[in-house]
Amino acid sequence: MGASLPPKEANLFKLIVKSYETKQYKKGLKAADAILKKFPDHGETLSMKGLTLNCMDRKAEAYELVRLGLKNDLKSHVCWHVYGLLYRSDREYREAIKCYRNALKIDPDNIEILRDLSLLQAQMRDLAGFVETRQQLLTLKPNHRMNWIGFAVAQHLNSNGSKAVDILEAYEGTLEDDYPPDNERCEHGEMLLYKISLLEECGMIERAVEELRKKEPRIVDKLAYKEQEVSLLEKLGRFDEGEELYKKLLSMNPDNYRYYEGLQRCMGLYSANGQYSPDEIDRLEALYISLSKQYSRSSAVKRIPLDFLSAEKFRLAADTYIRPFLTKGVPSLFSDLSPLYDHSGKADILEQLVLELEHSIKTTGGYPGRVDKEPPSTLMWTLFYLAQHYDRRGQYDVALRKIDEAIEHTPTVIDLYSVKSRILKHAGDPVAAAALADEARCMDLADRYVNSECVKRMLQADQVALAEKTAVLFTKDGEQHNNLHDMQCMWYELASGESYLRQGDLGRALKKFLAVEKHYADITEDQFDFHSYCLRKMTLRTYVEMLKFQDRLHSYSYFRKAAAGAIKCYLKLYDSPSKSSAEEDEEMSKLPPSQKKKLRQKQRKAEARAKKEAEVKEEANASAVSRSGKRPIKPVDLDPHGEKLVQVEDPLAEATKYLKLLQKHSSDSLETHLLSFEVNMRKQKILLALQAVKHMVRLDADNPDTHRCLIKFFHKVGSMLAPVTDAEKLIWGVLEAERPTFSQLQGKSLIEANTLFLEKHRDSLTHRAAVAEMIFVMEPNKKKEAINLIEESSNDLVSSDGALGPVKKWRLKDCVAVHKLLGTILADHDAALRWKVRCAEYFPFSVYFEGSGSSAVTNSSYHPMHKLHENGSPNNESSLPLSSNGNVEKLEALKDLVIQ
Repeated sequence: MGASLPPKEANLFKLIVKSYETKQYKKGLKAADAILKKFPDHGETLSMKGLTLNCMDRKAEAYELVRLGLKNDLKSHVCWHVYGLLYRSDREYREAIKCYRNALKIDPDNIEILRDLSLLQAQMRDLAGFVETRQQLLTLKPNHRMNWIGFAVAQHLNSNGSKAVDILEAYEGTLEDDYPPDNERCEHGEMLLYKISLLEECGMIERAVEELRKKEPRIVDKLAYKEQEVSLLEKLGRFDEGEELYKKLLSMNPDNYRYYEGLQRCMGLYSANGQYSPDEIDRLEALYISLSKQYSRSSAVKRIPLDFLSAEKFRLAADTYIRPFLTKGVPSLFSDLSPLYDHSGKADILEQLVLELEHSIKTTGGYPGRVDKEPPSTLMWTLFYLAQHYDRRGQYDVALRKIDEAIEHTPTVIDLYSVKSRILKHAGDPVAAAALADEARCMDLADRYVNSECVKRMLQADQVALAEKTAVLFTKDGEQHNNLHDMQCMWYELASGESYLRQGDLGRALKKFLAVEKHYADITEDQFDFHSYCLRKMTLRTYVEMLKFQDRLHSYSYFRKAAAGAIKCYLKLYDSPSKSSAEEDEEMSKLPPSQKKKLRQKQRKAEARAKKEAEVKEEANASAVSRSGKRPIKPVDLDPHGEKLVQVEDPLAEATKYLKLLQKHSSDSLETHLLSFEVNMRKQKILLALQAVKHMVRLDADNPDTHRCLIKFFHKVGSMLAPVTDAEKLIWGVLEAERPTFSQLQGKSLIEANTLFLEKHRDSLTHRAAVAEMIFVMEPNKKKEAINLIEESSNDLVSSDGALGPVKKWRLKDCVAVHKLLGTILADHDAALRWKVRCAEYFPFSVYFEGSGSSAVTNSSYHPMHKLHENGSPNNESSLPLSSNGNVEKLEALKDLVIQ
């Protein structure tokens, strides 16, 4: 390194390297310039200068210098290594790997290059190469612990667990008897636990138990030791030992639900689906009675029996469980009991039980059967629970009465306003819900959660500008909107994107959805630093878990929603393309000269203003750099409103990029294949559309969307021209062979299959709507019959033993979808109007249907405190001015604050 230089310049070169490592970039540049004065063509110095400039955000110069350095000294491993580092900094990992391999051809035993290469191979999941590089590192430096561990982990990731165990045992053989010293006991213990988990993964359970017990004195994490031991004992079928060990774990943490579940498994009393025989229920009841005596302060030991008890025993257990929480005032009680609402009959028992408690508190001031009086807040928390209960059951009018009664009782509890906001949102009035959430926020301006909930409600009401102003109250000063992006606030970006999509602003919607995709790319990149850190710190089990998590990262719901949103935007762009510049010029040429002049002046002013704003931001960044010597925080966003995103030449090609990710990581989601069908039908990719239909039928054959796609597909195929080319004949042959594989179409025409589907799902509104749509698609002259089929639907009552009557089964979002179907695809304005009037009765709080109780009606009793525009935004957004620290700037505004 720098060997071709005289001693003085060679020392300067070492200074460049040291300055780079210690981030003293100006010092490094000065030394590089000193060398280049005498040796202007010295390749390694040019490369190091380029690498230093790259760290100072001068990328164009950096690449130019590094390439020049490499050109001047192609046989220098330093130049190739630096070129690889440059690519790595720009996340061009494949190119970086190529550069490292070229460097290793020149210097095959260079430890630094091998280590850097191994990190990139782990990042790119080149597992065979990772094993090879790690083996080479171990061969070169066998006295380094990290090389042994790295080689073992590489073998494990390459699905060779037994080899990884052998490597770890060979490493242990190199250690002295008194190893580890006190300062390395934790790391060594972690390595031993990792080895045990490898033995378990390889199926060597007996050996794993022996090894675990043998190495117990050297394992520091005793809780992890016990959990690993009990897991192994279960797998060996040694349930008596496992039972005793689970009881020891419960004594350490009696609120850990996994320990109770494990204890039940060891006693043969666990069922994954929650179904138990009467004898098993009796044994479980006896078990939890004995455990509750032992752990009387545990909440879990009282909650778990509610899952398997029924009838009167459930009622007694629920009564015992609920009363202390209502007395203490625990807001999360309903969330805790919410899973029980999926169990048959339990929701009715809970309703009757809490209503009895409410009646008793109102009449006697205490619980039934008790002389002691309850504090006044108990009634409020009881009403709070009941409001959420009726909200869950869809009885919004009762829920609102209960929550209003609770607010009247204690008007200072923020949770009451938040829950009322949630009820109104479920009832179909997002505007009133946003106003209530804002009221809750104003009661505690320092509560970030309440602020976030308010922002979410505003976005659901399409009040994006107000939501942004509210959200940035809890961001740092400066470029506040960018802070939300830097904080990876994905729930906000998704909600904003969905709001913009509803409003038809596809540019801004795409901007938000693609920002979420960018966050996932950043999360993938963030794992890079852990490849060396975890091996050094020996957190091996967590490291392997993290890598597995990263491999399934794109299957999580936030990415799925963002990708689906982006695809929907691109589909809308394809169906309704934005005007090209040529079309805009043509339209402008038709305008009178005076209007044309005004329009051009307006455009020039807008362009000049945008340019000036960008220049001001760039100057501010430059001055910040000159003062601090640090790189700018964030580059200027040249397309803040996503205008360039909507000007794509091929929207379907862009949609396909995200569709492939969904197909790879979310293949079990029906929405993935529904989007695949929509994209491929537009692309005329018939076989790919068929594949999507087959996946939908496999996942849920009775889903209305599956039925729609199936009928649409074969109706489209039936209207295709006879095949001419060999490729068309081949496709036609596949379609002919595949049609009989659909049981819905065997020996039936599409019209018969549609009728059969209706007979099977006659009582479902969504299924009837799907059948009606397909009637119209196949036989447009039967439009009246299709509309009648929808209008004949009845909103039957779901049988219920609830004290306040049965629940209707139509859902608001399904009725909205049917209204849109009548107004757009079936294009019958009168039928859509009749449906709207009918639904306004069923959903009196719905803004969409202009129900009598909604904020769309001015005399509504639940009308929020602000007057609202038709677009859902408050009439005066500055009625409660907000400062950047979250405080109300004008306290006088609080005088007019109305608490309903």
